[in-house]
Amino acid sequence: MAVFLKTHFLFIVLMFSCLLLSGSKSVFHIKDVLPMLPVQVSWPIVNSLYSAVDLLPSFVGAVSIANNNTLQWKGACFYNNTAFLELHNNTGSRFGGGTIHIKVNNAHSYSCMDLYIFATPYRVTWDYYALSREHTVQIKEWESQAELEYVKRKGVSIFLMQAGTLGTLRALWDVFPLFTNTGWGENSNIRFLKKHMGASFDQRPQPWVSNLTTEDIHSGDFLAISKIRGRWGGFETLEKWVSGTYAGHSAICLRDAEGKLWVGESGHENDKGEDIIAILPWEEWWEYELTKDDSNPHIALLPLHPDLHAKFNQTAAWEYARSMAGKPYGFHNLIFSWIDTIDGNYPSPLDAHLVASVMTVWNHLQPAYAANMWNEALNKRLGTQGLDLPDILVEVEKRGSSFAKLLTIPEQDNWVYSDGISTSCIAFVLEMYKEAGLFGPLASSIQVTEFTIKDAYSLKFFENNTNRLPKWCNADDTVKLPFCQILGKYRMELPGYNTMDIYAHMNEKCPSMPPKYYRPQSC
Repeated sequence: MAVFLKTHFLFIVLMFSCLLLSGSKSVFHIKDVLPMLPVQVSWPIVNSLYSAVDLLPSFVGAVSIANNNTLQWKGACFYNNTAFLELHNNTGSRFGGGTIHIKVNNAHSYSCMDLYIFATPYRVTWDYYALSREHTVQIKEWESQAELEYVKRKGVSIFLMQAGTLGTLRALWDVFPLFTNTGWGENSNIRFLKKHMGASFDQRPQPWVSNLTTEDIHSGDFLAISKIRGRWGGFETLEKWVSGTYAGHSAICLRDAEGKLWVGESGHENDKGEDIIAILPWEEWWEYELTKDDSNPHIALLPLHPDLHAKFNQTAAWEYARSMAGKPYGFHNLIFSWIDTIDGNYPSPLDAHLVASVMTVWNHLQPAYAANMWNEALNKRLGTQGLDLPDILVEVEKRGSSFAKLLTIPEQDNWVYSDGISTSCIAFVLEMYKEAGLFGPLASSIQVTEFTIKDAYSLKFFENNTNRLPKWCNADDTVKLPFCQILGKYRMELPGYNTMDIYAHMNEKCPSMPPKYYRPQSC
């Protein structure tokens, strides 16, 4: 009790001192001195101030030589900052180099500091500042003539780590567990989705596995899957946050001519650890989800409406499924179903500048991965071949466009990549719906590679009469969902489920800003 009172007294003194010093520079700020406080005092405060989102840097501007440009902005620590760029050849190198001059002033306390990232399409570096004075970032030599020309036209982008030193470390602490296969990781994913999306995660009564009868499952029935721990759990959490979907994976049910039930899935991990498209017997797929999938999957069966069951061309669906089996998962167009607009799909502080910088980092660290994830797709949008990311960014500028606009160009279902047609989990399901005739005469004017999982389960394709759902559907739950949750401790939510009619060019220009994810009609 003595330690408890002592630490709380120290906290009160600190807060009071900050109030007394308001209006002038503080000797310290409560955020800056948190590391010096006992854990039982500092950690609850840190948790309330920061989250994983604070790990994202914020674009403050590009410092360039155009018109003697001087950039001005407010930092997290220093409130009055300016920067200008000087080109020179102090080292006598082929392309010369440059110096970014940064002057930081008006710190909110003596104990804070600002962290910055500096980026062009060809390099990324960082620095931090704790003293009010002029600082410099030295670039001894530009990598190529192309980088020099880019810098002359567009400058060097500057990003601020908004949360400062402590916030960034705390954000790292928040992000790390999202991808860990632990109870800590699962709770971190749940906490993130509650905070940033308003998800509920209400616990269902046991048993958490439905005593289902496979005879009630038909070709075309949709499987919505949500994973909340491990590598895929962390990835899905971020996917859900930026896109507004409440499920992170999907699959489709198929019956063959003999009536045997199968599951088609893009994103199945084979024995080599590769994510591929697979057609699996239901028993094998279901057994894996029940006993081997360590991501704690939550699964909902979304039965097609009887009229669409009757319309579903099973022969055409199987032809498509067999033609895609064994092909790689559609990484090429994964991010493009999310980005439809210049500024309406990026939760703060995300924007196209930050996306370009993240891509630049990956382009240096794992060039093969970068080519698979976005380089080929960006080339498709430009009508070019073989350009790597720096050349893509330069080409965009030459055409008088912007990288933000390039990202919004709709994906085309018939684009063929180096490893074939590219379909993510949801594109695979919806392309099968296309082949099976569910999109009717509008099929040629709808690009399913532009759909998120939320876009898919929002389609008015599914059963709308709960009296026609199987008897075992949600039989042990006190809440009667409009679909059948067949696995999971927490009750699944699918906002907007089964509400949207199809129309030409749907989902090609839709915003997706959390937490409301407002969607205008006919976007």
